[in-house]
Amino acid sequence: MSYTPRLREKYAKEVVPALMEQFQYGSIMEVPKLVKINLNQGVGEATQDKKLVDNALNEMSIIAGQKAVPTKAKKSVSNFKLREGMTIGARVTLRNNRMYEFLDRLVTVALPRVRDFRGINDKSFDGRGNYSMGIKEQIVFPEIDIDKVGRITGMDVTFVTTAKTDAEALALLKALGLPFKNQRD
Repeated sequence: MSYTPRLREKYAKEVVPALMEQFQYGSIMEVPKLVKINLNQGVGEATQDKKLVDNALNEMSIIAGQKAVPTKAKKSVSNFKLREGMTIGARVTLRNNRMYEFLDRLVTVALPRVRDFRGINDKSFDGRGNYSMGIKEQIVFPEIDIDKVGRITGMDVTFVTTAKTDAEALALLKALGLPFKNQRD
């Protein structure tokens, strides 16, 4: 009795046949798929206050359901009072079932809680089929207790796909339920 996330089943039963028809693929193996989701949070004020990084690591771990890894500075920058090796952020890479669970929570719960939400921008593709977006407030996730938040920070979310073009990646992410803006807006 193994558990499969709702979006993984949707991908196999609905998205693959739709993309096969839309792009005229010869094989199911050609259909693009979501490989991983990267969450990244930079903490600029970490040079003054070490607790901010600990808070970011805890919040990222709660949001992702997986332990966050601290990111370290690669170079020393004297203007920013930054030393090489200092912890300046947090990141998480989600794959397989956790990735689909996070995507489901992002689309159904977190994005509708964003103030004045009219859809996400469809211009943030990198030319190789990967999509990046920013979330301005971590409190849109229901796992975060608003009373315990010291300061509101944002995060970057990157969707890595096997798509060869941006059009294929856009079709894949739309089929998985990401709410992109309408073109006429």
